[in-house]
Amino acid sequence: MSVTIAAVPLAWSLALAGAVVLLSTVPLGAARSQADFSLDDLQAPRAMFERLPAWGKRASWAHQNSFEAFTLHAPAVLLCLVAGAAGPAVVAAAWLHPALRLAYLGAYIGNLAPVRGLCWAAGVLCSGILYVAGLRAVLALAG
Repeated sequence: MSVTIAAVPLAWSLALAGAVVLLSTVPLGAARSQADFSLDDLQAPRAMFERLPAWGKRASWAHQNSFEAFTLHAPAVLLCLVAGAAGPAVVAAAWLHPALRLAYLGAYIGNLAPVRGLCWAAGVLCSGILYVAGLRAVLALAG
Protein backbone atom coordinates (compact mmCIF):
# COMPACT_ATOMS: atom_id res chain seq x y z
CA MET A 1 0.00 0.00 0.00
CA SER A 2 1.46 3.35 -0.99
CA VAL A 3 1.14 6.52 1.03
CA THR A 4 -0.15 9.57 -0.79
CA ILE A 5 1.25 13.01 -0.15
CA ALA A 6 -2.19 14.04 1.19
CA ALA A 7 -1.83 11.50 4.02
CA VAL A 8 1.34 13.05 5.44
CA PRO A 9 -0.28 16.03 7.23
CA LEU A 10 -2.96 13.73 8.65
CA ALA A 11 -0.38 11.29 9.96
CA TRP A 12 1.55 14.15 11.55
CA SER A 13 -1.62 15.48 13.11
CA LEU A 14 -2.25 12.12 14.73
CA ALA A 15 1.32 11.94 16.02
CA LEU A 16 1.23 15.51 17.33
CA ALA A 17 -2.14 14.97 19.04
CA GLY A 18 -0.64 11.96 20.81
CA ALA A 19 2.38 14.03 21.77
CA VAL A 20 0.12 16.64 23.37
CA VAL A 21 -1.38 13.91 25.56
CA LEU A 22 2.11 12.89 26.62
CA LEU A 23 3.16 16.52 27.20
CA SER A 24 0.17 16.99 29.50
CA THR A 25 1.99 14.77 32.01
CA VAL A 26 4.79 17.33 32.44
CA PRO A 27 2.85 19.96 34.43
CA LEU A 28 1.06 17.20 36.30
CA GLY A 29 4.41 15.74 37.30
CA ALA A 30 5.60 19.18 38.40
CA ALA A 31 2.48 19.59 40.54
CA ARG A 32 2.97 16.18 42.11
CA SER A 33 6.57 17.09 42.86
CA GLN A 34 5.40 20.29 44.56
CA ALA A 35 2.95 18.18 46.60
CA ASP A 36 5.82 16.07 47.99
CA PHE A 37 5.23 13.01 45.82
CA SER A 38 6.85 9.90 47.28
CA LEU A 39 7.14 6.31 46.10
CA ASP A 40 4.35 5.40 48.52
CA ASP A 41 2.03 7.56 46.41
CA LEU A 42 2.44 5.08 43.55
CA GLN A 43 0.08 2.74 45.41
CA ALA A 44 -2.74 5.25 44.92
CA PRO A 45 -1.59 8.22 42.80
CA ARG A 46 -5.08 9.71 42.54
CA ALA A 47 -5.37 9.83 46.32
CA MET A 48 -2.79 12.61 46.41
CA PHE A 49 -5.07 14.87 44.34
CA GLU A 50 -6.16 16.85 47.41
CA ARG A 51 -2.51 17.68 48.19
CA LEU A 52 -1.98 19.28 44.77
CA PRO A 53 -1.89 23.08 44.51
CA ALA A 54 -4.81 24.68 42.67
CA TRP A 55 -2.86 24.87 39.39
CA GLY A 56 -1.89 21.21 39.86
CA LYS A 57 -5.52 20.18 40.17
CA ARG A 58 -6.21 22.01 36.93
CA ALA A 59 -3.20 20.24 35.39
CA SER A 60 -4.71 16.92 36.43
CA TRP A 61 -8.07 17.81 34.89
CA ALA A 62 -6.36 19.06 31.71
CA HIS A 63 -4.41 15.81 31.49
CA GLN A 64 -7.58 13.74 31.83
CA ASN A 65 -9.34 15.87 29.23
CA SER A 66 -6.41 15.36 26.85
CA PHE A 67 -7.29 11.69 26.62
CA GLU A 68 -10.93 12.54 25.94
CA ALA A 69 -9.99 14.95 23.15
CA PHE A 70 -7.60 12.43 21.62
CA THR A 71 -10.30 9.75 21.52
CA LEU A 72 -12.48 12.13 19.50
CA HIS A 73 -9.75 13.41 17.20
CA ALA A 74 -7.87 10.19 16.39
CA PRO A 75 -10.81 8.36 14.75
CA ALA A 76 -11.61 11.46 12.69
CA VAL A 77 -8.04 11.58 11.38
CA LEU A 78 -8.04 7.84 10.72
CA LEU A 79 -11.34 8.12 8.86
CA CYS A 80 -9.84 10.80 6.62
CA LEU A 81 -6.72 8.70 6.09
CA VAL A 82 -8.67 5.58 5.17
CA ALA A 83 -11.18 7.40 2.97
CA GLY A 84 -8.57 9.56 1.27
CA ALA A 85 -10.13 12.85 2.33
CA ALA A 86 -7.91 15.76 1.41
CA GLY A 87 -7.99 19.47 0.84
CA PRO A 88 -7.04 22.68 2.60
CA ALA A 89 -9.85 22.51 5.18
CA VAL A 90 -8.88 18.94 6.12
CA VAL A 91 -5.20 19.83 6.50
CA ALA A 92 -5.98 23.01 8.43
CA ALA A 93 -8.35 21.21 10.82
CA ALA A 94 -5.88 18.37 11.30
CA TRP A 95 -2.99 20.70 12.13
CA LEU A 96 -5.00 23.16 14.20
CA HIS A 97 -6.34 20.53 16.57
CA PRO A 98 -3.02 19.65 18.28
CA ALA A 99 -2.05 23.33 18.41
CA LEU A 100 -5.37 24.22 20.01
CA ARG A 101 -5.03 21.36 22.49
CA LEU A 102 -1.58 22.58 23.49
CA ALA A 103 -2.99 26.09 24.00
CA TYR A 104 -5.87 24.51 25.93
CA LEU A 105 -3.40 22.94 28.38
CA GLY A 106 -1.78 26.30 29.04
CA ALA A 107 -5.11 28.07 29.39
CA TYR A 108 -6.48 25.42 31.74
CA ILE A 109 -3.43 25.33 33.98
CA GLY A 110 -3.19 29.14 33.89
CA ASN A 111 -6.87 29.42 34.86
CA LEU A 112 -7.87 31.35 31.73
CA ALA A 113 -11.38 29.96 31.45
CA PRO A 114 -12.58 31.94 28.39
CA VAL A 115 -9.45 31.04 26.40
CA ARG A 116 -9.73 27.44 27.56
CA GLY A 117 -13.34 27.31 26.41
CA LEU A 118 -12.50 28.76 22.99
CA CYS A 119 -9.62 26.32 22.52
CA TRP A 120 -11.85 23.42 23.52
CA ALA A 121 -14.68 24.45 21.19
CA ALA A 122 -12.33 25.12 18.27
CA GLY A 123 -10.65 21.74 18.82
CA VAL A 124 -14.01 19.97 18.76
CA LEU A 125 -14.89 21.91 15.60
CA CYS A 126 -11.65 20.73 13.98
CA SER A 127 -12.53 17.12 14.76
CA GLY A 128 -16.04 17.71 13.41
CA ILE A 129 -14.64 19.09 10.16
CA LEU A 130 -12.52 15.96 9.81
CA TYR A 131 -15.49 13.66 10.46
CA VAL A 132 -17.58 15.46 7.84
CA ALA A 133 -14.76 15.37 5.28
CA GLY A 134 -14.08 11.70 5.99
CA LEU A 135 -17.73 10.74 5.71
CA ARG A 136 -18.10 12.69 2.47
CA ALA A 137 -15.09 10.86 1.05
CA VAL A 138 -16.56 7.50 2.10
CA LEU A 139 -19.91 8.37 0.51
CA ALA A 140 -18.14 9.46 -2.68
CA LEU A 141 -16.29 6.15 -2.83
CA ALA A 142 -19.54 4.23 -2.23
CA GLY A 143 -21.55 6.18 -4.78
